[in-house]
Amino acid sequence: MLASFIAFLDGSVVNLALPAIAADFGGGLALQQWVVDGYLLALGALILVAGAVSDQFGRLAVLRAGLGVFAVASLLCALAPSGWILVAARCLQGVGAAFLVPSSLAMINSRFTGAKQAAAIGTWTAWTGTAFVVGPPLGGVLVDTLDWRWVFGINVLPVAATLYLTTRLRDEESSAHRPGRVDVVGAVLCATGLTGAVYALIEEQRLGPTHPAVVTGFVLGVTCLVAFPFWEHRVRNPIMPLQLFTSRNFAVGNLATVFLYAAVSLGTLIVALFLQETVGMSAALAGLATLPLPVLSFFLARRFGTLAGTHGPRIFMGVGPLIAAAGFLLMTTARAPFDFWTQMLPGLIVFGVGLSVTVSPLTAAVLAAVDPAQSGIGSAVNNAVSRVAGLIAVAFMGVIVGAAASGETGSAAMTFAGFRYGAVTVAALFVLAGLVSAVGISNRQCDMARVSPEAAARSHDRATPPPALASSD
Repeated sequence: MLASFIAFLDGSVVNLALPAIAADFGGGLALQQWVVDGYLLALGALILVAGAVSDQFGRLAVLRAGLGVFAVASLLCALAPSGWILVAARCLQGVGAAFLVPSSLAMINSRFTGAKQAAAIGTWTAWTGTAFVVGPPLGGVLVDTLDWRWVFGINVLPVAATLYLTTRLRDEESSAHRPGRVDVVGAVLCATGLTGAVYALIEEQRLGPTHPAVVTGFVLGVTCLVAFPFWEHRVRNPIMPLQLFTSRNFAVGNLATVFLYAAVSLGTLIVALFLQETVGMSAALAGLATLPLPVLSFFLARRFGTLAGTHGPRIFMGVGPLIAAAGFLLMTTARAPFDFWTQMLPGLIVFGVGLSVTVSPLTAAVLAAVDPAQSGIGSAVNNAVSRVAGLIAVAFMGVIVGAAASGETGSAAMTFAGFRYGAVTVAALFVLAGLVSAVGISNRQCDMARVSPEAAARSHDRATPPPALASSD
């Protein structure tokens, strides 16, 4: 639980440190995008192979290796002398994090069975979910009272404690769940494709669309991403089995995931930057301002997961994103003179309610669409899709806010007008997620009894995940 808590906590505090990082290193919006996307890039590219690596080399060994990499990367982030060294360290941090959650959950799964297993996974989910409640205010306090470097440096203490606790565990490995070699070629195609595409999207703002580096990155990225499904179709042990997408609910659910988590990642980022850089809130106040999101999720997500099990997920997946969209449309009232209580808080609350309505039913619908024997890879694919969607959305941020972004000066990253334009874009993405779900999801193909607590928990680590997700079935 502590290993996963560390990875979740890091993901929930970084947005609050971005303005302070840009103030120290310059680089403006482009650097802020890379600090977020460097982590997501490594995580999204490797999370699909993490389970196979864990099975092949031993779960406890992989967990310890992931902790070690995460600790070293956290120290490098905290001591980084320049922005681009920080980005490189963030990529390394994503590599470590990619192996923490699958390994820790697999170890719990192998040591418990039946009701005890469900209880253990529920405990894991509840405790790791608190990272998203603690993260924003803790990150804000660290940035304001100490320095942004402590957001990363503080990771070393819980990592050291976790490594010590692992010495008290026996390496009891079960038989491999996914025998055979790791799909290295597929992982390389995925990583190279994402890196090239993201590089082109972010650096186009600084270098221009015709710059050779941008054109090369775009062509290389697109080529690898197009080649990826062809390779996955022919390889014996693919990291993304394409036959999963022959299920209607799995394909539609993952398409809805693309729009939903693109909106969540972009929306939470522009809110954090807007409150600090444009409105002038401190990092601590900005963290408190976004606290309604995890708190509402904590109290509501399990309830809507239960309702989806009774009435089917379609209505919740269709209506929830529309509620979230309404929340961001409410935020477009933000203007000078700014008043948080009337211009932002109502929208944040509505957004939090909409997200709580959606996420548990979405996860259950996707996992119920695959055979229980494939629930592990099904949840890994859905988790990877959500991360890649967030990755691309953050890369597009400069294009979306347009002239409102000042990528070179290091001053305010967006104006009121830029935030409003971004909020409308986020609302449109949520509407698309709702429409896709309403039209495509079939309640008749959704047997919630097929969703195991382990599979649901594997989909827990998202941009704004519900703490009670493992109990939503």
